[in-house]
This record gives sequence, C-alpha cells and structure tokens, in this order.
Amino acid sequence: MKSSLTELDAVLVVARCGKFRAAAIELGVSTTALSNAVGKLERTLGVRLFNRTTRSVSLTEAGQQFVSQVAPALRDIHDAMDVVRSRQATPSGTLRINAFPTAAREIFSSLVLPFVREHPQVHIDVVTEGRMVDIVAGGFDFGIRSADRVPVDMIALPLGFARRNVVVASPAYLVSRGTPLIPQDLLKHACLRVRLPNGAIYRWPFGKDGQTVHVDVEGALTLDEASLARSAALASAGLTLAMESDVRDDIKAGRLVCVLEDWTPALSPLSLYYPSRRNPTAAFKAFIDFARRQAEADAGSRRSRG
Repeated sequence: MKSSLTELDAVLVVARCGKFRAAAIELGVSTTALSNAVGKLERTLGVRLFNRTTRSVSLTEAGQQFVSQVAPALRDIHDAMDVVRSRQATPSGTLRINAFPTAAREIFSSLVLPFVREHPQVHIDVVTEGRMVDIVAGGFDFGIRSADRVPVDMIALPLGFARRNVVVASPAYLVSRGTPLIPQDLLKHACLRVRLPNGAIYRWPFGKDGQTVHVDVEGALTLDEASLARSAALASAGLTLAMESDVRDDIKAGRLVCVLEDWTPALSPLSLYYPSRRNPTAAFKAFIDFARRQAEADAGSRRSRG
C-alpha cells in the first residue's frame, strides 16, 4: 500500500510544530483531516509515529528514525517540484508570509491585495505573530519586519513605506484632561497600556533632538490588540500609542487628535525578506518583482512630493 506525499508532509509538519492544531493551521486543513492523514500512514507502516497526550505530541523512536530518513528525500522531491513550477507561464500555488500584526496591516492594502488582483491563481496565506520566528523552519516563503530586525542570513527588500508611531486621543478626552506637551506629562493622564507578546508592558518610546525617553504609562486598561486600543481611544478612555497608518483616517476625520508630534520621529522602514532559493517558483518570483515595483513607485511618489 503506497503512501501519499500529503501524508508524508503531514508527519513532518506535525513533528516540527509539536501540535496537531498548529500543524493543521500551517497546512490549511482541519485538525481532524490532519489526524486522519497521520493515522492512515501509521496504519500503513504498522507502527506509531507519535506519542499523543491532551497537551503535547512527540515522536516515538520509530517516528524519529522515520522523519530523519524521510525529511531529506521529501525536500529533494519538493525541490524537483519547484524546478517545474519555476517554468510556469502563469504564477500559481500558495505563498506563506509571516509578519508582525502592524506590518501586516501596513502592507496588506498596498501590496497583498494588489498582487492577488494581478495574480488571481496565487493564494496568499498571511500569518501574524508578535514574536520573531525562523521563517524557514516555520515553512514560510517570506517575512515582513522592520529593516533593523531582518536576520542577517536573509535577502532583504526594503519596502520604503513611511512609518511613525503617534500618540492620539479623542477631542473630548483632551478637552476634559488637557493636552500633554512633553512625554513626562503622560504620567498625569489615562493611557492605554500595551502588553507585548512576551507578557511585558511596553514602555512608550519618544525622541527629540538626540534625546530619547521611554515612559512607563499608567491607565485602567492594558491591551494587546491595536484595534481595541483604537476603540478605547475613540470612546475617550485615554491616550493611545498607535501606528499612524492604523489611525490616519480617524485623524483626518477629526475623531482622534495627535499630540506630542515633535517627539515621535520616523521608524525604521519595513523590509520583505526571504532565503536564497535555487529554484524559486513562478509565484515566488512574481511576488518579489511586484514588491520591488511597488517599493520603487512609493519611493518615486515620495520624491515628487518632496
């Protein structure tokens, strides 16, 4: 009885993720379907490949031996398939992108959506995570991070989008509580605190004339989701530190007001990064070319405005 490539891929991804649910999300299938695929292969082989508990999944001794022998062969098979795909006239298949949430929001409308419209046969799978991940080990084609956080062994393509943090509040809040003029004034205000992925509370960073200040703000709310902080600010619950791109429309409409603007300088630009590939697929090459054109167009637009 022969085993399918899908079943072999399923075993390797589960082994790498250590959880069926995480592996199912990566593969784009249900946990049940993934479990069935692994179970089918185990029945074919006549041995258990995984020890399963309610909390974790680990390879058995037989599973470890199987994965160590199958993984290199499976990589060769996928490399061979990539060689063929690289000759496609029309890009197709799936591209997986890992980005921190704010970066994903920044590039989604300007890069991902236009690319999908131009290449409708390519499926884009965007995964947002606050922590840094190894995109190769995680099975991603691309990562998007601040240029200063791109791993040194990756090829980086600067995207060039203007980026800045802003401190905003509703007009009603500022009328009732006053407007902070320097970062230290925030200690007298209700602020929406930010929890980082590692559980630490984010200290708001500011800079002016070579001076750097980090403020450990106080407030009744601690949040880890930008959309919640925006909603709270709109409801006059306090001041929030936000990516300018997330609240630009609110500022233009007068729903939110920027304060401390001279203390919030530009941030490091975003970069699209990826590992070197011998045989990139047509979809992979098309996305890089598209991102490069978009970055050049953005740079030209900024030069014309300047």
